[in-house]
Amino acid sequence: MRKIALIPARGGSKRLPRKNIVDFQGMPIIAHTIRAALETGMFDRVCVSTEDDEISAVSRNAGAVVISRPPELATDTARMDAVIDHALDSEAAEGRRYDLLSYLYATAPLRNSDDIRAVVNLVKPEKCNFSMAVTEYDYPAYQALKMGEDGLLTPMWPEIVNKRTQEVGQLLVDNGSTYAATVDQLLTVRTFYGPGLRGHVMPRDRSVDIDLPIHLEMARFFAEKKT
Repeated sequence: MRKIALIPARGGSKRLPRKNIVDFQGMPIIAHTIRAALETGMFDRVCVSTEDDEISAVSRNAGAVVISRPPELATDTARMDAVIDHALDSEAAEGRRYDLLSYLYATAPLRNSDDIRAVVNLVKPEKCNFSMAVTEYDYPAYQALKMGEDGLLTPMWPEIVNKRTQEVGQLLVDNGSTYAATVDQLLTVRTFYGPGLRGHVMPRDRSVDIDLPIHLEMARFFAEKKT
């Protein structure tokens, strides 16, 4: 089974500018994901999809292959499936086709090679075509409230909001770091939330998805705590 790791990394992040190459533990943040993917030894290619020259240089220096993404696929409204299509088409044009794709976000530097390996190994064609890394919620998700225009709060799920945690059972959430799927099913379903989805449970201290400055502070705290 031929496998590709694809790391999306556009240059135009707004809430945390240049977040894909911000310094994290002495390395550009994307280098942590590239290194983890390479350390698995599972992938035929570890590729970074970007339109940004600086990200391209950093990625190549870290050992990844760069797929030059057109500017129209580097906006904040660009769809993930379009980025995947472009990467797979670019590889196919050079005679490389894959059976499995792992999608790895650069902004999850605490995720390690064992996590990637665990997610990929969950995929079993015909039995499980989709997998992702998940973690527990910080607060009980079933007690979610939504605020109306008048400022009033109402339960999102009133039928279970007053239940005990033991009655509801364990609830998990995509932690925004690591995904895998068979390519044929991914191109059909167009999402990693496909049928037969399985999850690798990661602890909260490895599940920080850096999108805001406060997330970067949290990730640095957890990283320093382990050293």
